[in-house]
Order: sequence, then C-alpha cells, then structure tokens
Amino acid sequence: MVVLGPLIVRRKGDKDSVKDFVDRVVIVTGSSSGVGAATARLLASLGAHVVINYNSNAKGANAVAEDCSAQGAETIVMQGDVAEDKDCVAIAKATMEKWGRIDALVNNAGTTKFVDHANLDGLDSNDFHRIYGVNVIGAYQMVRACNEQMQKQNEGGVVVNVASTAGVTGVGSCIAYAASKGAMVTMTLSLARALGPKLRVNAVCPGFIEGDWLKEGFGEERYQQVMENNRKNSALGVVATPETVADAILYFIGGPQIVTGETMIVDGGRHLSMAPLSRR
Repeated sequence: MVVLGPLIVRRKGDKDSVKDFVDRVVIVTGSSSGVGAATARLLASLGAHVVINYNSNAKGANAVAEDCSAQGAETIVMQGDVAEDKDCVAIAKATMEKWGRIDALVNNAGTTKFVDHANLDGLDSNDFHRIYGVNVIGAYQMVRACNEQMQKQNEGGVVVNVASTAGVTGVGSCIAYAASKGAMVTMTLSLARALGPKLRVNAVCPGFIEGDWLKEGFGEERYQQVMENNRKNSALGVVATPETVADAILYFIGGPQIVTGETMIVDGGRHLSMAPLSRR
C-alpha cells in the first residue's frame, strides 16, 4: 500500500483500497527523467498505463518505459515538443487510439535558462518566448488536446500542472522561469473554473529538487551550496526529490474529488521563511 495522508491507493493485487489506479490512462509530459520519470514509475506501480513523453532524451524515455513495463503497465513512448500544438494533438490522439480514454494529464515538461536575476542582459525576448512556449503555452495546448475526450467520459478527468515555488515567491533559475511558473499557477485557476465540473485542475509547486537537472544547470559546487541552503532553511530540514514531488502529483490525481483550483507547495516548508508567503 501507498499511504498519502488520508488517501490510500491500491497497488496491483491489493483488495482493500479507496482509490483504484488499475488500468487508468495517464499522460505525463517531460517524463524521460526527473519528476516526470518518477511520476510515470509510481503510476505504473499502481497499475496505471502511462504515456511517456520526451523532447530529446529518447534513451531516458525508453528506460522509463522499460521500468514501467516491468511492473506490468502498458506504455507509449512519444517524442514531442509541447510548444508545438501539432505534437500535443498527436500525443492525445495516440493515447486515444491505444486505450480509448485519457484519465489524467500531468503537465510536467519544462525548460529554463540559468541567469542571475540581477543580470537583466542575460535574457532576451527569444529566451522568454522559448520558456513560455514550453512552460505555459505547452501546458495549455496539452489541456486543449485532451479536454474534449475527458469531458465525454463519465468520470471526467484530472489535470495536474507542475509549477514551482518560483511562481509564488519570485525566486528561481531566472526571471523568465519564475514568471512562467507564476503564469502556470494563474492558468490553473482559470482552467479549473472553465473546465469543471468534469475536470479537476490543480498544481504542485516544488521548491529545490535534488537531481541532475539543477546540478547540470548550476554546476556541482553551486548546486551543493544551494541545496544545503534550502535544506538548512526548510522547516522539515529536507529538500524535494523527484519521488516526493511524484507523491504530491499522485495525491491530486487520486485524492479528494472535491478539490480543484488548488496549489500545493512541495518544499519541506522552505517557503515559510520567504516573503511574501511568510507574511500571510
């Protein structure tokens, strides 16, 4: 069993669960590594079938698919840039052709550029367009591609947007990234209003996530410094991992059916010491 607060979900073979993930179909964008990969593996362990999307890391995506298949899940591996609407439509279409339904969409695909916030010359309009194209427009296009099918289903569907504490505190890898994640949080509210009652739309906002993505962006020395600072200043003395963020995503997929338009901060309480949230 996997226990998340009041939510109990079933692994394949269990008999006494509240929420059944077996044979549910979930699209996870940007799932060749990190949070997306951890989410795909967790869903597969619970009996769900998973669409694994990647832009450039085919090797990673195929490795995730092998892990999911080893747990008995059916998978599709789909190359696609979510900033391109035709790719979003193709992902949804392939999902429908294989399983005839889409139960959940996890908008995890994201990109950034590592630029100090004081370095205003470090970003140009192309950087903003590229980052918004994936982080905001891409998520919107994926929802649009899946919405019609989800609306038709008796049980509707679930969307989980993977935003960031950057979007609510203004920190992060660069100003464009923080702004894009703030836009994603706002878009979550708009979509939750517009797509109910058949769809629930929520967002998770991870803080610092331990792993290769930030290590490659910061460089080893800076990565260790930032990670230790976040750990030291978090209420729980921890930083997020791909697996702990995946737990939060799972909660929104299978959790309380009455919750929509919500944002869950997943940072070990780091935000409690940061303005403006510390002044609420």
